[in-house]
Parts: sequence; C-alpha cells; structure tokens
Amino acid sequence: MKIAFINQPWNRIALPIQSGSIAIWTYEVARRLAPSFEVIVYGRRGEGDKETDRDKGVEYRRIPISQDLFLQRVARRLPVGVLKMPLRFDRAPYFMGYAVRVAMDLRKRKCDVAHVHNYSQFAPIIRRFNPGTRIVLHMHCEWLTQIDRRLIAGRLTAVDRVVGCSDYLTNTIRRGFPEFAERCHTVHNGVNVQHFSPADKPPAAPGKGEQTILFVGRVSPEKGVHVLLEAFRRVLEDRPNTRLEIVGPLGAAPADFIVGSTDDPRVKELDPLYRGDYVDSLRKALPDGMADKVSFVGSIPYFELLDRYRAADVFVFPSVWNEPFGLPVVEAMACGVPVVATRSGGIVEIVKDGETGLLVERGNAAELAGAIMKLLRDDARRLAMGKAARQRAVEMFTWERVAEELSHVYAGILGDGE
Repeated sequence: MKIAFINQPWNRIALPIQSGSIAIWTYEVARRLAPSFEVIVYGRRGEGDKETDRDKGVEYRRIPISQDLFLQRVARRLPVGVLKMPLRFDRAPYFMGYAVRVAMDLRKRKCDVAHVHNYSQFAPIIRRFNPGTRIVLHMHCEWLTQIDRRLIAGRLTAVDRVVGCSDYLTNTIRRGFPEFAERCHTVHNGVNVQHFSPADKPPAAPGKGEQTILFVGRVSPEKGVHVLLEAFRRVLEDRPNTRLEIVGPLGAAPADFIVGSTDDPRVKELDPLYRGDYVDSLRKALPDGMADKVSFVGSIPYFELLDRYRAADVFVFPSVWNEPFGLPVVEAMACGVPVVATRSGGIVEIVKDGETGLLVERGNAAELAGAIMKLLRDDARRLAMGKAARQRAVEMFTWERVAEELSHVYAGILGDGE
C-alpha cells in the first residue's frame, strides 16, 4: 500500500523537522508507518531545499509555492469586489497551484491513499486527478464547521474518511455533517515518549530554590498568554521566587484563521488583541518588578524543548479558544510535568483533572493562578501528578499508537469499496 501525506502548503519539510505541529506529526507518523507501507510526504520547498529526499524509509517530495504567494500578493492589492471568489484560506483558489502540483504527482506515483491535513479544498482537486485514490481529510482545527456548510459538504463528497485529532473535534464535525458521520473517526495526536521523558536526576529538595512555570506554544491571543501573565502577576504575590518561561513563535495567528471563522463569544472578544503587535503589547503591560521574572524565549528547535520541560515545575496551557488537541500538553506530561490547563476542546481528553493536572475555566486568570499556586505549594502532590502524567502519556498518546490506528483507518477504506 502506498500512502501520501499532504502537508499544509506553508509547512517546509527540512529534515529533521524542527517546527510546526502538523509537520512534526507527519514526520513522526510517516517514519513509523514506513516499515509496513510505502510512504511519501509532500510539503513546501524552501530556498536551497532539494526537490526530493529520503529518510528512514520515507520519500519527501517538496513543492515550490512561489507562484501561489505571488498571486496572493496581487490579490491583496486589488480593489474589493474585483475577484468573484475572495482569496481567503478557506476558498478553492488559496494555494491551488500547490494542490494541483501535488495531485498531478500523486497520479504519477499511483498512491492508494492521500492523507490531507486541514485543507478541505484540496480534496476535490486530488479526486479529479486521482479518481481511484482514497482520500483521508485530517482535521487539526474546526474549519469544517466554521466555514459555509454547503461549501464544505460539497468537498466532503470527495473524502472517504474524516479524521479528527480529538473526540471534541470529531463529534463537532459529526453534528455539523450528520450525512457524513459514519466516515468520521478520532485519532489522537502523540508524543515521542522515548525522547520526551523525565530527567534522570532526582528533583531538588522540596521548598528550595526558584520554581519555574512553563508555557510552550504559539504566542497568540487564542492561546491565552495574556491571561497567563495576569495569573502570573497573582502568583508572584504569593510565590515571589517564581519565574515564567514562554516558549514558542512570537506572533499572533492570522485573525481570519481564528476570530474570523468562529461564533465562540470568548474568542470573538479577542478580536482587539489581533490588531497591532500582540507580543509587544504583552511586554509593555508587564508591571515593574515582573519583567525580569518573565522570559519570552521565542522559537527553539523541537528536540531542544526537552530541557525546558525537564526544568519546569508546572506546565501551563491557558487556551481561550477550544483547543483541538494541544501537542505541548502531552509533551509536558511525557516529561513527568503536571499540567494546569483550561477546560477547552480536546484538553479534557488529555488531562485527568486532579490526577495528572488541574483544569480551570477559559479566560479566568484568578482560577488559573489558584491552580498554579496549589501545585507550587505542594511538592508531594506535584511530583505524584507528574508521575501519573507520564504514565498516561505512555499508555495513551504515543506515535506508535497513532500509526497503528491509522493503519486500521486505511485498511477500512481500501477494503470496504466505499
């Protein structure tokens, strides 16, 4: 069986993958499927990249997107109303050149399964060039239910299976498209539990030294970093010997990806935070005496995250939107770090409240601060939760398990003749 993974068009495939949650997902899963399948991965070709590559049994094929980017720049300069179809992220013309090139290459390689990440508009294009190929649309966000229903329903007719990265996401899609409910399946994301593991050295003596709170993720309003900073201000009043590390890309997601495609009032309220420089506004809002306790680390290579997790006493994930999954949460758990997170989307499927971490309401800085302080004050509880978190990650969220579940999905669509 020949499987092809189609990454988002901006996901550059430079080995080993060092950034981008979906690119990391593809890298980890593809190499675990390679012993059983012939696996091809498509992604963006960056400057200086080779057209093709092979690594751990996986063929990587890189597609240039310069023409697509040029058309987007031209479209942005045109007066409103000139284009019959806006060049938005949810419309067919968006990165159509990338999709067509992938579809044509898939036809040459006669792939059995085309596994597409997030972009539903790619499915009809791939189907047109590859009528016999089974198509899996893998959703890592809520775009299917946040975009015009008739538009999406038409695209789903070209899809054999829809995979959601959490039950929250899958069930949302089933409710939105009951006619396709039987095609929807959940495959949770995973973590490399061999790499992300607790430190061998024993923990520092309880109550001694500085304590560290860690956030890993995109520094964007929907991730709730502004809520975390307000919570941290409260924590410092009780625990002055505490510091906060914020690790991840320093820049908000495009507003139309988040606020412009949701009806969630809590997310809609974030709209003003996308206007201007979000990170700069966070820095300027830090009160005197707090700035030297907060580190905006920025992006670091994926496999270097391990040291950050191991050095943390508590991992905090304060998402304001309904988080589809939350890959950093399972990375922290695999490293034996207890988690404080919001009851948002798929997070409740990962963190067992009171056992592997604590869950609080979205956007509530006071409740977030209280949960953080509970763990910082109680060394025994914090260590016990960290051990339970590691065990849960190993049992429930490994890339090996993801690869096994996908194998069943592929076998089902190739064997049922649907």
